[in-house]
Amino acid sequence: MIEVYIALGSNLGNSKQHILNAFKELDAIASTQVLKTSSLYVTKAWGGIAQRDFINAVVKCSTNLSALALLSELLAIENLHERKRQQINGPRTLDCDLLLYGQKEIYSESLIVPHPRMLTRGFVLIPLYEIAPDLILPDGKSLVSYLFSLEPWPVTQLEEVKFL
Repeated sequence: MIEVYIALGSNLGNSKQHILNAFKELDAIASTQVLKTSSLYVTKAWGGIAQRDFINAVVKCSTNLSALALLSELLAIENLHERKRQQINGPRTLDCDLLLYGQKEIYSESLIVPHPRMLTRGFVLIPLYEIAPDLILPDGKSLVSYLFSLEPWPVTQLEEVKFL
């Protein structure tokens, strides 16, 4: 089994419920188990598009799936939530991003791991730190070193979630 981290985000429909359902759907993936979930966080939308605030969370899982097979499952979960990709950084019912796949670095046409923008996003690093404060990233640096160098983000803890 390999440990993976997945970021979740939603700002369309019942965002909180989309995230809570995604926790269950991730746990239902064959050869995959949810180990830990972060609290839910509220984040101001960014990217120049007027839209609702996001609900964000990060999930730690173990899996026997390859990174590409797991990505396929994540896209299927997004589709269950009727995710539409109409504009970059636009509103969405559910976004599932594979952040880390063990200590592997993956560069393919369909997947880059570690996620290429995770280290600049408070809505990823803050919930990731909550569930993995001692995490060392594939580059050998600690998660906390990136967190402390992060520009301030408008991220607020909404509520703690007890999934397991």
